[in-house]
Amino acid sequence: MNVTPANFTLQRDLPKGFAEFYLPLHQRYTPWQQRLAHARAEQLARAHAGDLPSYLPPSEATTTAWNIELPAWCSDQRNQMTGPADDAELVVKMLNSGAPGVMLDLEDSMVNTWEHSILGHNNLVEALYGELVYKDSKRGGTVGIKPSDTVVWNRVRGLHLSQAGIFNEEFTSASLFDVALLAYRLDYDRLKHPLCIYIPKSESAEEALWWKALFDDLLAAKGWAAGSIKAMALIESHPIAFQMEEFLFNLRDYILGLNLGRWDYMASLIHFNLHDPNWLLPDRNTIPIDVPFFQNLRSLMPEITHKHGTLAIGGMTALYPSREDPVLNERALAVLERDKKNEASCFMDGAWTGHPDQNTIAVAQFPYPNQLDKRPQLPTQHPDLRPSPKGVGTTTIEGTRAAVRTVIRYRQGVLAGKGASLLDGYMEDLATDRIYRLMIAQRMRYPGPYTPPSLSAIFDEELEKLGCEYAKARELSEQMILTGAFDPK
Repeated sequence: MNVTPANFTLQRDLPKGFAEFYLPLHQRYTPWQQRLAHARAEQLARAHAGDLPSYLPPSEATTTAWNIELPAWCSDQRNQMTGPADDAELVVKMLNSGAPGVMLDLEDSMVNTWEHSILGHNNLVEALYGELVYKDSKRGGTVGIKPSDTVVWNRVRGLHLSQAGIFNEEFTSASLFDVALLAYRLDYDRLKHPLCIYIPKSESAEEALWWKALFDDLLAAKGWAAGSIKAMALIESHPIAFQMEEFLFNLRDYILGLNLGRWDYMASLIHFNLHDPNWLLPDRNTIPIDVPFFQNLRSLMPEITHKHGTLAIGGMTALYPSREDPVLNERALAVLERDKKNEASCFMDGAWTGHPDQNTIAVAQFPYPNQLDKRPQLPTQHPDLRPSPKGVGTTTIEGTRAAVRTVIRYRQGVLAGKGASLLDGYMEDLATDRIYRLMIAQRMRYPGPYTPPSLSAIFDEELEKLGCEYAKARELSEQMILTGAFDPK
């Protein structure tokens, strides 16, 4: 839980006038957010009782003609480079990479603490004004942002999270706090394009109405014209995959596209199928890029978005290039090329990367500026979004051990203030940490040759290899699995 410092006061520690601006928004949107969070918990409980998510009945969203006009300034989003907003050096390097889009993250790749959140907010404002700099320790001096047409997106925290300490003992919505603080601080005339929000972790089309109402109220409160806020949304939970068209329809005044957040989506698939022994995930890094549970959704998304004039953006390639290891670098860039080429073949319009060296290859795989004029020829408008991973990849005790080592080392990074860590060539963040914890839980629930004698035993064995300095991280990781703490927090 993100909590303000002990001596925090709203009037003194946040911008002048923000308290009066924020209170009526909090009174309207936090109770609504809490109701939506409760509905999510109920939906997961129903799934574990056998009532799994499915497509909605026909509605105005799916049976009538409607269109979203894509502005020229974001027609090319063939690569959206992403990284934590609290790292000024990385933010500047991403914005200078030449990527058509950059997504600055207040969420999964950043530790959810007050210090990091406020640092991220400060960096966002300076980056949006083109004024952020960092000190170059190698060459000396400072490096700033070069002028470009790069579209800057801002990923705020999702509706599942609350912010503590703003109103004493009362929680407030973390999504609301992030968007409201950002909008309040910004002088719109200093922006090169509308304020662009990336919406994470949605689980129903109904949640789009929360965001629409909030954006409406912020435009009115700031006196901004229609069109001054735009959004994209991540499809990274299993239930929302069945409601993409309805979500777009409900947010059609603001939204410009959908993104397949593949790692959180994989975690959500495991979570919703945790009761099913036939849905056992193989060792993660042996799963092919075109595995059916991704490929079916990867083909459906552009069918829906292009039908209504919006973009479909692909996911992150986890294997990272290396400037120190030429063999790893060559392998990582080859994997990147295959991955993005596959997404382009599904008629997606772009994808995510996390390293400046990936930009040129990623952009080259997608036709300029997009593929809005193309629609997949799907055999059905309601494809199976839950195909079993049986027969995919390999499932081994070595894979289980690797998962245990990864969650311990990732948690060690979190304890040190890092929301994302490069481990064994892969960039691991909260999403991939969730995958591994859920995968370990599955394997303990449905024993096989991939299952250790006990959870504690395998954690003890891997801790011995890593060293006693990882003891706290080991304890926290094991407890999260034992207590079923699999929500994206």
